[in-house]
Amino acid sequence: MTTTQTHTGRETAADMAAVASLLEMADRLGVLHVIRRSGGFRTADLAHEADIPEAGAVAYLEAMTHAALVLPDGDGFRACDDIAERIYESGYLSWTLNANRPFIENVTEFLRDPMTARQHIHREGRQVAVSSEWMGSFAFYPIALETIRETKPSRVVDLGAGTARLLIDILGDFPEATAVALDLDGGACAEARRAADKAGVGSRLTIYERPIQSVATDSTPVEGADVVHAGFVFHDMMPEEEHIADGVLRNCHDALKPGGIMAITEAVPYVQNERERRFSTMVTYYHRQFMGRKLLTEEEWLAKLSGAGFRDVTCTPHRFPTGRLFVATK
Repeated sequence: MTTTQTHTGRETAADMAAVASLLEMADRLGVLHVIRRSGGFRTADLAHEADIPEAGAVAYLEAMTHAALVLPDGDGFRACDDIAERIYESGYLSWTLNANRPFIENVTEFLRDPMTARQHIHREGRQVAVSSEWMGSFAFYPIALETIRETKPSRVVDLGAGTARLLIDILGDFPEATAVALDLDGGACAEARRAADKAGVGSRLTIYERPIQSVATDSTPVEGADVVHAGFVFHDMMPEEEHIADGVLRNCHDALKPGGIMAITEAVPYVQNERERRFSTMVTYYHRQFMGRKLLTEEEWLAKLSGAGFRDVTCTPHRFPTGRLFVATK
């Protein structure tokens, strides 16, 4: 006997898994920017950028077209209208399952001897960075950007700036402003220089290739800022260097202009509301068990910022489950 069932509506999990895999392929091929071109693209453009035979590009675009991620457009293609939202959604799958794949595959080692496992089992930095950027595109980047814009800043500092996307956007909005990007990763700093020059703001961006911890003993990078921003970087100092993190906060407070703000995006542990609880669980568990990091609660962050001398400390939930934006005024 054959039973036929009729299903209606979108199979969300199946849909997101398929989209994420195809978009990760685009990232690995180095063609996501080609697909997202405002003027569209041709098969030859994709083949050239990916350095693959045109037959391979045809096969890949056939899959992308059937998935409705790209659409035929004249004699070429264009990205679907909701490509940005699709990339954002894929970021959660990419980060949870792929960027953290070494933790999943080696969970036994981490549960038997976490200290030893942390010494020799590591994630791929690029996968972490890309998936985080995809999530952040809608989940935490917009709120941070708008918070900074509202201050109409003349000088902005980003601690752990990565490729300085946030600062480049700010400098584009405020032609008289200057900015400072601080990041430990040499590759990210080099990319930040290239991106700033390409955007025409390179002369107004100063880049320090050094760790965030250095601000605890040398506040030069943050001197005279209207805004100091830090996104998901303070937890890397917890718990072993929590006293250094406190020093960074104090120096940021002292170096800011009167009325200036400190804006910190961080994850808080094990949030229990229905919207956030499951993803918050994985963020917390990955950081505690596999990375040995301590995530501070909302209350601990409010106390820490107040203890550094800041006033009017506020906390705003991000769209990113478990993410919070803490804003404090000098």
